[in-house]
Amino acid sequence: MSLNLNGKVAVVTGASKGIGAGIAKSLAAAGASVAVNYASSAEDANKVVNQIMADGGKAFAVKGSVDNITDVESIFNETIKNYGRLDIVVNNAGVYGFAPVSDITKEEYDRQFNINVFGPILTTQQAVKHFPENGGSIINISSVVSNSPGENMGIYAATKGALDTLTKTFAIELAPKKIRVNTVAPGYTTTEGTVTAGITGSDFESNIVATTPLARAGQPDDIARVVTFLASDDAAWVTGERISASGGLR
Repeated sequence: MSLNLNGKVAVVTGASKGIGAGIAKSLAAAGASVAVNYASSAEDANKVVNQIMADGGKAFAVKGSVDNITDVESIFNETIKNYGRLDIVVNNAGVYGFAPVSDITKEEYDRQFNINVFGPILTTQQAVKHFPENGGSIINISSVVSNSPGENMGIYAATKGALDTLTKTFAIELAPKKIRVNTVAPGYTTTEGTVTAGITGSDFESNIVATTPLARAGQPDDIARVVTFLASDDAAWVTGERISASGGLR
């Protein structure tokens, strides 16, 4: 099966690095024109765009925070301005933070829920306005911790559980408009963030890999290939699903 996204246009939020960058590159490699969204680092986003273009693809960088309605409207308006249509939205932008229940604050709760939950709500609202009559595909990036959280993950895991539920609800609501909504739940994945945080190469990483049946850390492309499938017409009969891309980690 060769996935074909020729003529399709995609918005990928939080695409300046990590899993989001991998998704943007994979969609472009399959033929989609991609809006590479970023919140702060134009330099990183432009690196992704430049690599896509060097490989023969189409992309541009667009700034905006997904929890800000004005920013979200701008992201989609710029995409339509550049490419004239919209077919795919990948809600990848997310934040995390870990703390025991005794240390959870309203500020941290708001930060994570605003980006991880309210953000995908805003982008979905915009997507519905811009998708063509033949529908589109929305893919939400969750996490295996939504089903199997560890200690100190209360808020983060709750945001991902909420996102899983939104996926199921929106899939039902938007089905009459031929809009498919699915979730991909990554397991532990090596990214720039895990390197910066000192997780890559640590005992913590070794312990996760030891409990992962395929016995390695995931890479952004492992997630990106699943997303690209869900974005394509090959997944035309798939909606409301949560697919784990985790090497078997539960």
